[in-house]
Amino acid sequence: MTSFRNETLSPCELLGSKATGQIEKPALVFLHGLLGSADDWKAVTEALSQDHFCLAIDLPGHGESKHIPPVSFEHTNTLIMQIIEKHVQGAYWLVGYSLGARLAMMIAASHQADGASEKATHLRGLLIESGHTGLPDSERESRWQNDCRWAHRFESEPIVDVLQDWYEQPVFSSLNHAQKQSFVALRSDNLGVKVASTLRATSLSKQPELSEPLRQCELPLHYVCGQNDTKFSAVAARSGFRFNVVPDAGHNIHAEQPRLFSQLIKKLITTV
Repeated sequence: MTSFRNETLSPCELLGSKATGQIEKPALVFLHGLLGSADDWKAVTEALSQDHFCLAIDLPGHGESKHIPPVSFEHTNTLIMQIIEKHVQGAYWLVGYSLGARLAMMIAASHQADGASEKATHLRGLLIESGHTGLPDSERESRWQNDCRWAHRFESEPIVDVLQDWYEQPVFSSLNHAQKQSFVALRSDNLGVKVASTLRATSLSKQPELSEPLRQCELPLHYVCGQNDTKFSAVAARSGFRFNVVPDAGHNIHAEQPRLFSQLIKKLITTV
């Protein structure tokens, strides 16, 4: 498992972020999914900011970090660790959704590795929302080809047209038509070429299998999935992690049920 060192990066590589709450409070760091931004967490961070310092990060190619090209998992996580180093005092929890969950799991799996940054050792736990722990070797090539097809569409077609098809994928089947159109409108500000680069750089086909490394690292890990998300409910069941199922929610729980999601964070983190 690759460790993420405390590299010195140029100012132009600093990720965008949004902070709420008092910095001396226990810290929560939020990582959004593909096509998202730090703003996706607004309802959740507002609900938690009285008791926590909340830092929501814009991943490379997204939000205020659109100018930063996504290169690889390792480079992305180095950038994440640098912004945590800049803004967080002491211990923190990572909260990640989908792509952000996969990045969080990779950081956690490497946090005890030789050469891990000092700030990585301050990681106290994970809350994973709808994150994939990794594919068997037999499925990696087909996933790579699928991600490349989507990447080609994002960089060569109007993004609204691609998003209409994106939200027809089975993982979003719990969304009704109005919800899908809301996401299409919200995500249309993304740059297609940046989405394409992110899909290639952080393809699930390139991610190591993380279940066993995460069990070995001994960090508290809570997995959260939506009742209507059959794919990731199955991932949660196979992972061996403790997991909670949120009623009346699909893949994107913090968007569909922000109040329940915020309450769950409070409950799970305060019980550790």
